This record gives sequence, C-alpha cells and structure tokens, in this order.
Amino acid sequence: MLWILIALTLALAIWFAGAWYVRGPDLSLFDNVGRDQPHPSRQRFSSGAAQNAEHRAVIATLGGIAATLKGTPHRQHLGLLRHYMDNLFAHRTFDAQFIPVDAGGVAAEWVLAPGADPTRRTLYIHGGAWMMGSPRSHRTITTRFSEITGGAVLAIDYRLMPEHPRRAGIDDCRVAYRWMLDHGPQGAEGNATSSVPASAVFVAGDSAGGNLTLSLIAWVRDQGLRAPDAAVALSPATDGTLGSPSLRANIATDAMLGPLFGPLSKVPRSALLWLAWFQHRIRPNDPVVSPVFGDLSNLPPLLIHASDLEMLLDDSVRYTNKARAAGSPVTLQTWNHMVHVWHIFDPDLTEARQGFDEIAKFLASHAPRD
Repeated sequence: MLWILIALTLALAIWFAGAWYVRGPDLSLFDNVGRDQPHPSRQRFSSGAAQNAEHRAVIATLGGIAATLKGTPHRQHLGLLRHYMDNLFAHRTFDAQFIPVDAGGVAAEWVLAPGADPTRRTLYIHGGAWMMGSPRSHRTITTRFSEITGGAVLAIDYRLMPEHPRRAGIDDCRVAYRWMLDHGPQGAEGNATSSVPASAVFVAGDSAGGNLTLSLIAWVRDQGLRAPDAAVALSPATDGTLGSPSLRANIATDAMLGPLFGPLSKVPRSALLWLAWFQHRIRPNDPVVSPVFGDLSNLPPLLIHASDLEMLLDDSVRYTNKARAAGSPVTLQTWNHMVHVWHIFDPDLTEARQGFDEIAKFLASHAPRD
C-alpha cells in the first residue's frame, strides 16, 4: 500500500511539474482591468444592441466554410480551407499594384495603392491559424493599409504548418522585417527593388499573424534593431497555453472560430498542450509563440482590435493589461457583434470601415514627421 501511495504521489508531482512546464504562470490577474468600467486601455464600439443586416450577411458568408468541408474526408480539409480562404474575395477588384518580390529569401508581394510612397513601409503578416492564408487571401486588408499609410505594404507568404515547423514562419517574419528596413519598391511603379532605407516603418497582422506581429516586435526590441514606429494586431492569438477564459465562454458567439475550433474544447487542455509541445518542440508558454508570457516593456505604440464575441477576446485583454502594467503604450479597441478579424469584410461592413478609420488615426499619430 505504501508503495502505491509513493508511486501515486510521484506521478502527481510529475504531472503538476509538467503542467507548469507547458502552461506557465497564472494570468488571471490581467483579466478584469477595464472589463466592466471605463479604462484608458480599452475603448468600446457598438452599432446597437442587436445584430443588423450587415452583420447577418457576414455570418451567412462564413457558412461557406461548413459547406466546403461537408462530406469530405478529414485529410482533405486543410487543402479545401486553403483554397476557400484564398478565393473568398477573388471576385473583387483592387485599385492597387501587387508586385511579387523575394524579401531576403521570403516570398512576398508589394502592395501599392495609387501614390504610395515607397519609403513608407508596412510589414503585413496574414492570419490563418499558421496553416492557411497568403498575401492573396488578405488583399482586402493590405490594400487598405497601403491607402491609410500612404506607403508600400510588404505582405509576406511565410512558411506554413504542417509542411514546415512553427519556427519557420517566425524566422520568415524576422528575415522579412530586417530586409524591409533597407529595401522597398522602386519608385511609384514598383518595377524593381530599391535599397533606400525606410522613412517610416509599421508592422501589422491578424489572428495568427497578430501573434507573429507581437512576437516580432519583442524580438526587434531585444535585437536592438530599428523599432517600428507603431504596430497593429487584429484579433491576435497571444496565449498558446489556451488559458484565456473567452476560449470557452465565447464558443457559441464566435461565428468563425467556434465551428472550426469549438470541438477542441472537449479535449483536456493538458493533453492539447503536451501534443503541441511534441509537435513543435516549443513549450506552449514560450514567449516566442505566446507573447503574453514575455517581457512586455519598452514596446512600440501598439493598437489591438478584438470582437467582444470572439474566442480570442481575452487573449487581447490579458496582453493589453500586462503590457500597460509594464509601461508599454498599448490600446485595445473592441467592437460588439463582430466576427473574428471583421476588417477583411471592408468596405461592405460598417464596423470594418470604422476599424480602418481608427487604425489610420493611430498610425498617423505615430508616424515620423517629415
């Protein structure tokens, strides 16, 4: 009996030590600041108490995801989702140039709205759960960033999982950022690469790309490189340990992520974390993949957007509150009734236009003065 108790105690000790190893410290201290009362770090936007016709049209569009996957073997899902994402807005025409470029070994495209200044540069990192998405899928967003910054956008086609390890995409962001500091499109036509240093530098990304954005700006700080003048993260994933309360609380209200990832809520969290560590050989609480666990001091001005209804809401809340506690200038703006990364539905969605208006004001306020 004694040996059974000793074995059980040892097993529990190993389990709890392992849970700490992959989960990291408790972040609940940063949950409620600004949630139920006005706070300078959080600004709320709402178009009313109920969804309107625009909101319902967006949700109806997302129904195509389920239709795409219905009746197909699971092994085909990723390919179908990639195709669906890349072609969701294939019918749209854009008043911009899209110019393929090799960004220091990273596939990318320059996005140039009319009159774009090639020395004003934004690195844009697309979302898609690190497994899908491309510069093509996010042209609605990258075109708008070129318009509102008056500059060129470098949209990178970073390497995706599962064909490549998670670190490959992280490395691609770092390489592309270094390259962009000193290389831009040549002149207004963008026919060749210029070696003129950037006069203004921004970084932005959505969802998984928002995660990569936050990881990147901390790395840039630690490397002593030129910091971006400002950064923007749209509905970012900040906590790879799956610890944010909204990941479960908002499954039913998240029309985009709920149907795709809600079933994972039935799997024990510890099992998911050990599986993630085994797959990627990176602890889920490592700041390189979970920026909220890192040093959040001395970051550049940062604007975060999130929906009050999405599963990743508390990823943004916790990151914002922890970063502000560390003295970094971070602002969180949230919208009601919105789907995850609703900005991609610009210009049809009023809140997408509002979101870009706020981004434009934020970036203008932090851009270098001529």
